[in-house]
Amino acid sequence: MGNAVLKRRNGFEGERSLTLPQKVCKNLSSHDYSILQIFATQIGYFPKASFHYRERRKGCEDNILIYCLQGKGHYIFGNKRYVVTANQYILLPATEQYMRYWADIQDPWTIYWVHFTGKKIKEFNTMLPIATDPIPLAIPFNQLGIDLWNKIYTSLEMGYSRENLLNANFFLYSFVATFLFPEGYYNPLKKDNSDIIDQTIDFMHMHIDKRLSVREMSAERSISDSYLTKLFRKSTGMAPMDYFIHLKMQKACQLLHADNVKIKDVAFELGYDDPYYFSRLFKRYMGTSPEPYRQLSKK
Repeated sequence: MGNAVLKRRNGFEGERSLTLPQKVCKNLSSHDYSILQIFATQIGYFPKASFHYRERRKGCEDNILIYCLQGKGHYIFGNKRYVVTANQYILLPATEQYMRYWADIQDPWTIYWVHFTGKKIKEFNTMLPIATDPIPLAIPFNQLGIDLWNKIYTSLEMGYSRENLLNANFFLYSFVATFLFPEGYYNPLKKDNSDIIDQTIDFMHMHIDKRLSVREMSAERSISDSYLTKLFRKSTGMAPMDYFIHLKMQKACQLLHADNVKIKDVAFELGYDDPYYFSRLFKRYMGTSPEPYRQLSKK
């Protein structure tokens, strides 16, 4: 590592980091937060972390997830040494083994990192499983993980209210999942299919006042009716027309909250010329007719 004076645990330009007070961590381990199997104890972002260095002679009681966005780093876990490079992550399990990690001298890493633990962290690690011999793992650029990291950080930065703590740690589950199960997030074919679904739903919202057909929806995406229907059923559990009507009925529920709005006006705004047909359709989807729904929702 060279001159010990240059070693730094933190203090980098552009750094963002926070550590939960011990009292808050103890509270998160209590029965009041039993819904949380894991919770964050420290979180940080170190850009171009020159001379970053951390040694833990007796290991760490937290899991430590480090995502290397750029540059290079090194770490020792137990008696093995590893190198981690851009678009790789390491997940060091809670342990009593010696560990040390640091930024490369020539090309220091830029990292997002989170410490997390829980009363049953060992069982958590065994179930997943999180390796006791943690090697660097490659991952496609994890924009979703970074977005979730920001949500965790922002929630904790706002304070340690019950709402903020729960919000942050619910995001933590998804954040960890983007690394442990990347195939669920980075399958290019799945992404293409998701784009088709999302764009078609946007098209539905833009034409919520129209009577669209499946042919019009599929033509907008230049695919066949059958292929669009197959994608919709797989993604939403509904056929495209059923989903479109579902959106219309949700919009109708919003409109019915307004005072002095006639049922026929709601029907017309959703593309139905016949208010009686609209009322029958609304009852089929919502379980009650529009007027009784309006009265019930206001109560």
